[in-house]
Amino acid sequence: MHPAFKSIDHRPWPLPSEVWCWQQSWLDLAFLHYRVSAKTVRALLPPEVKLQEFDGSAWVGVVPFRMAGFMRRPPLDISLLRSFPELNLRTYVEVDGKPGVWFFSLDADNWPIVLVGRGVYNLPYFKADIQLEKQDDWIDCTSVRRKNDVRFKARYRPVDDPFIAQSGSFEAWATERYCLYSQSRRGDIYRVEVQHVPWPLQQAVAEIETCDLFSAAGFSPIDPTPVCHYSAGVQVVSYPKVNTTESIELGPEIVETPAVG
Repeated sequence: MHPAFKSIDHRPWPLPSEVWCWQQSWLDLAFLHYRVSAKTVRALLPPEVKLQEFDGSAWVGVVPFRMAGFMRRPPLDISLLRSFPELNLRTYVEVDGKPGVWFFSLDADNWPIVLVGRGVYNLPYFKADIQLEKQDDWIDCTSVRRKNDVRFKARYRPVDDPFIAQSGSFEAWATERYCLYSQSRRGDIYRVEVQHVPWPLQQAVAEIETCDLFSAAGFSPIDPTPVCHYSAGVQVVSYPKVNTTESIELGPEIVETPAVG
């Protein structure tokens, strides 16, 4: 049994009936979450995708991490895909009753991933020169996007013991997401489901020197100070993409969840 299936009871809906097709590990992550204007972010989403709020606002996460063990099923070890750093800018949405992640950008230091992510999964991947290195207790991340020099430079570290987020908490709402959404050039909305054990999280601190990701995406945070968490990581499997367009029923633009605490 793949380690991703050691726990499945925490999932908000049952596992897909299809066979999973990719495996990978997401390691040494920072979750840097910022309050953002729901009106501004909503304008950047397709009308079929409902923006979610928590504690009275929309949220956007900056997530630097290291991808490792990227491999297709049946086993096909491609050395170019094996391990590389990545940097994501994402928000939280719902489509057809399933909450998930919407990406504004995915910077990766790996050309094949950029090409496959854009061509197969309709995701806004960009080639970037990224360094993700451990320095004492800190993890330093520096990223420069090849196309337009969008830059990110920060360091982060955990400051407390690991914990599993409680249901209903902000930490669970922002991290326990088991699918992502994207839009094809035709306008169809696709879902890709993933499976992993609950995130082992730690409270964290971050020192952010440069972050051009927001301006490149067309908005800015309400508060420049993020809510910071760290995770050593999880092992993940992902499933084939599914076209959700025919089953989408339009509803309210905003899905509100309870306030923190």
